[in-house]
Amino acid sequence: MIDILYCGNHKVFDGVLTSALSIVRRMESPRPLTIHIFTMELTRVSPDYLCLSEEQCNLLQEALQRHNPQTLVKHYDVTALYEAHLKGNINEGCYCSPYTLLRLLADLVPMPAKLLYLDVDVMACRDIGLLFDQDISHVEYAAARDHYGKFLVYPNYINAGVLLFNMENCRRTGLFPEARALIQRKKLLFADQSALIRSTTRRKLLSQRFNDQKFLYRGTVIRHFSKRLFYLPYPHTENIKQWQVDRLREKFRYTCFDDVLEEYLTIKEKIS
Repeated sequence: MIDILYCGNHKVFDGVLTSALSIVRRMESPRPLTIHIFTMELTRVSPDYLCLSEEQCNLLQEALQRHNPQTLVKHYDVTALYEAHLKGNINEGCYCSPYTLLRLLADLVPMPAKLLYLDVDVMACRDIGLLFDQDISHVEYAAARDHYGKFLVYPNYINAGVLLFNMENCRRTGLFPEARALIQRKKLLFADQSALIRSTTRRKLLSQRFNDQKFLYRGTVIRHFSKRLFYLPYPHTENIKQWQVDRLREKFRYTCFDDVLEEYLTIKEKIS
């Protein structure tokens, strides 16, 4: 069984769909897969902060089961948990959105012992089992280095867009409660990522191929489309996501995701 967690509102549907499609299409052999999605309604902060709908989750499950019938999609409205544990925290208006904080509630929802958290802007290039089957029996989680942070912050600074959690160890050490407490009392540069890093007791560093944030190599397992620096025609940053199909193809000229993106576009056309 592979268990994957995404977090977000109704606007992350395109990201979850493309990411999850890449996972099922790159599996070398079918195995049970459960997609867990934390969502919430937070219109007190923004009128756009609405839950991912049951209809969207049903569409997602239908699309994934065409490739792997052993796939389930479960979504959890964690609004009440967020309001009880994180409401009004000083990081609520962080650089991305309050939805990045939802993974800090993972210990408060019945979850399997091993859980792979993924940002919605990641794509699988190879079998996700190469990542999920990593041994994390003696750590709280496994993560790869942050491409820029390892130069600008410190060499082993991690990127929290791909986190393989040992939930039993996390509950035993209190990783999540400590991270939530930090979020409440201290303004942090990268909000939940900073809180998780500061609350860590023991972690495992993964090869960069499990979270490549800048380039695509032959051995890449996960390509993470986070904001990155380009030097031409002048130094600038761009934040190109995989569901921005035309921009992705123009800027990166990737062809390895064409099967996934063509299916995504077909699904979007049918439901539009």
